[in-house]
Amino acid sequence: MLASYAVRVEDSRGRRYPEAPHPYRNDFQRDRDRVIHARAFRRLENKTQVFTRRYSDHFRTRLTHTMEVAQISRTIAAALQLNVDLVEALALVHDIGHPPFGHAGEHALDALMREHGNFFDHNLQALRIVEDFEVRYANFRGLNLTFEVREGIIKHSRDYSGSDHPELTEYLLDQRPPLEAQLIDLTDEIAYNTADLDDGYEAKLLTVPVIRAEVVVFDRFYRQVEAEYAGAQEKLLFNEALKRVLNRFVTDLIENTRKQVAEAGVASSNDVRKLPRRLALFSPDVEDERREAKEFLYRSLYYAKALQPEKKRAEHVICEVFTALLAHPEALPSSYQEKAREENLPRVVCDYIAGMTDHYIEALRKRLP
Repeated sequence: MLASYAVRVEDSRGRRYPEAPHPYRNDFQRDRDRVIHARAFRRLENKTQVFTRRYSDHFRTRLTHTMEVAQISRTIAAALQLNVDLVEALALVHDIGHPPFGHAGEHALDALMREHGNFFDHNLQALRIVEDFEVRYANFRGLNLTFEVREGIIKHSRDYSGSDHPELTEYLLDQRPPLEAQLIDLTDEIAYNTADLDDGYEAKLLTVPVIRAEVVVFDRFYRQVEAEYAGAQEKLLFNEALKRVLNRFVTDLIENTRKQVAEAGVASSNDVRKLPRRLALFSPDVEDERREAKEFLYRSLYYAKALQPEKKRAEHVICEVFTALLAHPEALPSSYQEKAREENLPRVVCDYIAGMTDHYIEALRKRLP
């Protein structure tokens, strides 16, 4: 049962290249499966989330983070009676455009591209991947995903201006995305805010006393579980408190989004599109808690002194490979050399690097002149 404001697969704007219906999978299910079977999706297994494999094998990768986002997204979508198939496809594809070495790699690539009058944006890169770089089918380039999934790739986390991005005008830039897409950026935040607290604690870069002192919502739940499980190991108390933080964020997003929908009076997905603002939101109190947790992670984990050598090394590797490939384009694979005849070389080199895993770029660096 779908809510009246959910996206119905039978109302999809379809694929760029028409295809016959599948006998037992709807179009959004097929999109989900195409993403899962894509090479770019598999490569997420060896792309950094926060901690590189050089630090430990036990922490989240970009792939396991994506799986967690998909799980949270499905739960929330089902509670709101949204199209779970569309939400799952969007969750699985949302990070497919990220380069190696996590955010350090993204910042390095963006800085290098800006030196050449361009930029790097992982959402737009994801669209390039599913539209062009994945070559699996005889009839067309890319994955030929439905309009709704392609639109959600670029609009799930921000609104793009048609004047700044005329190449994206087909994606209804003057309208909000449907609720299925609006959820993804928020479920992404729920996933990484809680997971990064977990990984930071496991890495011994964050301690329970420090987290409790600076993240009020965690402290509140930790006090509850201390009273409930007196004498339990600190790690188990930490797990229980963090689980309750995650549940609070998820429950609030469901309840507050439902409230926003009711107050807006929307009766269809087109009504959602025509509103001047997004409806998927945390309540003010939980938004404050989310922001506090995120700011704490930036201060205490992402910019932690212990991680800076890895970040600087990642930036150096990307810069070195980018510079070497610009100087020696003959080192590019033949398909990228062909692209360089039609597109400017810095963009082609950026595309090549963005698709690499942490392991591959390290190995390539040793082979380049």
